[in-house]
Amino acid sequence: MATVVIAGAGQAGYQTAAGLRQDGFDGRVVLVGDEPGLPYQRPPLSKTYLSGHVTADGVRLRGQEFFADNGIELVTGHRITGIDRAARRVRLDSGDVDYDHLVLALGACNRPLPVPGADLPGVVGLRTVAEADVLRDRLSSARDVVVVGAGFIGLEFASVARDAGVAVTVVEAKPRVLSRVVSEPTSEFFARLHSSRGVRLLLGTGVARVLGEERATGVETTDGSRIEADLVVVAIGVRPNTDLAEQAGLAVDDGVVVDEHLRTCDPAISAIGDCARFPTPHADAPVRLESVQNAIDQARCVSASLTGNARAYAAVPWFWSDQGSAKLQIAGLTTGHDRTIVRGDVDEGRFSVFCYRGKRLLGAESVSRAADHMAVRRLLTAEAPLDPEQAADPSFDLKSYSRGR
Repeated sequence: MATVVIAGAGQAGYQTAAGLRQDGFDGRVVLVGDEPGLPYQRPPLSKTYLSGHVTADGVRLRGQEFFADNGIELVTGHRITGIDRAARRVRLDSGDVDYDHLVLALGACNRPLPVPGADLPGVVGLRTVAEADVLRDRLSSARDVVVVGAGFIGLEFASVARDAGVAVTVVEAKPRVLSRVVSEPTSEFFARLHSSRGVRLLLGTGVARVLGEERATGVETTDGSRIEADLVVVAIGVRPNTDLAEQAGLAVDDGVVVDEHLRTCDPAISAIGDCARFPTPHADAPVRLESVQNAIDQARCVSASLTGNARAYAAVPWFWSDQGSAKLQIAGLTTGHDRTIVRGDVDEGRFSVFCYRGKRLLGAESVSRAADHMAVRRLLTAEAPLDPEQAADPSFDLKSYSRGR
């Protein structure tokens, strides 16, 4: 009987295990996670879970009975310490497990803040449910918070903190918010949105050190300013968990390198989700994506491959972020564009930014315009063209056009 071991019990790992059973795999499935408890969703942690609108039960992917009923051996609270590729065996701190195929769904970890004082109590990241629990508890008594980093997690946390009545200062080294992931028009909109809600944005400056002795009392910025705070939230991005792969001699380049079928240089090992760097028809070079969509779709691709239905991974990337009253949805990979076209009303907070390189549509960033988002996803999936002139014409029926492709 064949055995599939899945290293990592996050969204990608869980979906692989579930997908194998859905696709008829009747061998042994072992799902290993280093965090205790049942697998859970991460996106709500910086949104509805942090605000208290969703409970711990609400973020769990499945209950214990699901794993028992589907014959999935769930091993949580234990970590894999090594991979013996020759013997096809993983070493756990609780014992060894042999595999016929190994799926690395190792995820990513928060980038640490590389400044003095970053290890003080009161400096917290937001990646795990345990960290979200700490932040939710601290928000109930905090008065002033400094958020380091104006990416999705940092701004989502800032939004929840403002809803809780906490004073928030966001410090971002780049000259604009969300600079790594969205176009300038979208970035400017969210900067205005957060500023209008009372968030203080310090852009183009970094943190030189965290102030305090026994616990964090604020930060000093690189321009010499001091900002008092009783909580410092670090949200400066993540780095892929690749140590196991490197130790096993697999190719790593800001992620575990895989081919179009998500296989590593060892055909008995796949890698998916936040830890994998893969080729895609939606970018000119291999990419590593941090999104639920990517984790789920790559897991389905691997489970199909392991049950005899191999196909190249070509799913259209999409993302979302809830910040205050605005819902941002991104279809495609918009970085590297050289032209943007705005459709809708930015002042009303209902618009889309279509991002082009030349005449090629790379994707669109939609704020509270779900129909635009779905239309662009359909167009990118069908590899159908959308001329810049069509996108710029407010009378052009984008919805009908996309459905006809």
